[in-house]
Amino acid sequence: MSHTLPDLPYAYDALEPYISRQIMELHHKKHHQTYVNALNAAEAAYAKAPGPKERIALQAALKFNGGGMQRMFEALELSDVLIDQNLAGSASEKKGNGGVLKNGPLQKAIDEAFGSLDNLKKEFNATTAAIQGSGWGWLGLNPTTKRLEITTTANQDPLLTHIPIIGVDIWEHAFYLQYLNVKADYLNAIWSVINFEEAEKRFVDGLNGPSKL
Repeated sequence: MSHTLPDLPYAYDALEPYISRQIMELHHKKHHQTYVNALNAAEAAYAKAPGPKERIALQAALKFNGGGMQRMFEALELSDVLIDQNLAGSASEKKGNGGVLKNGPLQKAIDEAFGSLDNLKKEFNATTAAIQGSGWGWLGLNPTTKRLEITTTANQDPLLTHIPIIGVDIWEHAFYLQYLNVKADYLNAIWSVINFEEAEKRFVDGLNGPSKL
């Protein structure tokens, strides 16, 4: 069964001024569509591969584009089915609930793990900015300890060690048109459009789920 590109759950300009319409359109219409097309092509070729040697040769394409699909579904708040939203219009701009962490289980867990939301942001931004080349920064739930941890993945490698709670794309196409090469400004800005309500849903679901991924 072929994959199709889902619509964004918000308008392309909904994240402005923190993430521009131009970036969101480029991300969705170009990069995400490319992942969908390439994954479909790789899966079709895999299904027709005559033997193990040919299938092994296609694994890199499946991993890269499949990882891209996972990121896309998480960033656009869609997995195999609709899950939740990672980004939302900023509350400070009266566009949505982005950037607001209310009292609740996620806020309590962040305080327990990092001391405060500000401390989380500083540690997360420093860890994510240090990624060499392309990748993703993650706030993840350790499925064994049930504690929040910061981790990263390279390129489009899928996150397999933690349950994703918040993910931030650090590929240049995610920020360069607006922030040039200043990763720090982009990372500071994106917290204003993080949808903490949906992050909390992921967190609670992770707490109530199995201890292993």
